[in-house]
Amino acid sequence: MRTVKAWAAPSATEPLEATTIERRDLGDNDILIEIAYAGICHSDIHTARSEWGEAPYPLVVGHEIAGTVAEVGSAVTRHAVGDRVGVGCMVNSCRECEQCRAGNEQYCPQQVGTYNSTDRDGTITQGGYSTHIVVDADFALKIPEGIGLDVAAPLLCAGITTWSPLRRWGVGEGSKVAVVGLGGLGHMGVQLAVALGAEVTVLSQSLKKQEDGLALGAVDYRATSDDETFKDLRGKFDLVLNTVSAQLPIRKYLGLLKPEGTLVNVGGPVEPFEVPAFSLIMGGRSLAGSNIGGIPQTQEMLDFCADKGIGAKIEVIPAEKVNEAWERVVASDVRYRFVIDAATI
Repeated sequence: MRTVKAWAAPSATEPLEATTIERRDLGDNDILIEIAYAGICHSDIHTARSEWGEAPYPLVVGHEIAGTVAEVGSAVTRHAVGDRVGVGCMVNSCRECEQCRAGNEQYCPQQVGTYNSTDRDGTITQGGYSTHIVVDADFALKIPEGIGLDVAAPLLCAGITTWSPLRRWGVGEGSKVAVVGLGGLGHMGVQLAVALGAEVTVLSQSLKKQEDGLALGAVDYRATSDDETFKDLRGKFDLVLNTVSAQLPIRKYLGLLKPEGTLVNVGGPVEPFEVPAFSLIMGGRSLAGSNIGGIPQTQEMLDFCADKGIGAKIEVIPAEKVNEAWERVVASDVRYRFVIDAATI
């Protein structure tokens, strides 16, 4: 075991604080990563504050990790010391089930999350708000040279969370896509859909981020607080990508879809949606969900981003400002992802 520095939540109600944690010794197929940057995802806050169920404490969160390989196990061939690598939302799976064999490890019933999950040695996994992490080499992604580690870190969650549904529903040249919300997820969804060739409209409560949305490549930006938006855009979109974790009037959003279009949720509101059946039936429309992506698809996304010059829009912070950053995330006061400089941990 080795001791590393970290920032941890001591309980559901206390602020994060500097501490030390133990990382396991390298197994044959493990690598030690020296973390350079760790993105702050709203999921980190929900988990640490026990808003999605009880969590064990102290808990280190963070599943948007970018850094370099510091050591490798004896059987590792995928990575070498000095390689630029990233770790996302999972660090292991069974490798044997139908989903794992298909490259959809995110759906494995034995998936091991990067934090707040039971690791193969029976310990609770601790995430990326730390200086180092030990992971199975098969769950570390290669970060291409064409993208900085700081802007790459949020791609390991925000990037793949929006890339996966765009690929699954065949977004490409000529597709008409609406992205609901221009936050950490939404700003990635816009960039990726545009780069795939889609005509993208941003749907947001107000027009305060309109200039940003258009600069990211959207052709239109509409306020959902204005009922005229839903009249003007009725039946326009092949895909509506909902990135917000708030209650929505689903009937109105389904009405934006073309016949056989799909509304995909990647945001996760606590309360269930009320879905009128005829909003689906009459247009043959679908309401769906999507959950990150497997290792092969995540690597595909990173390579695509490097090739197209896409990265997250970030604000880099020192570790001592993490609690302030969390409050700003909750208040939607970030454009568009906080990233912790791990050198300050």
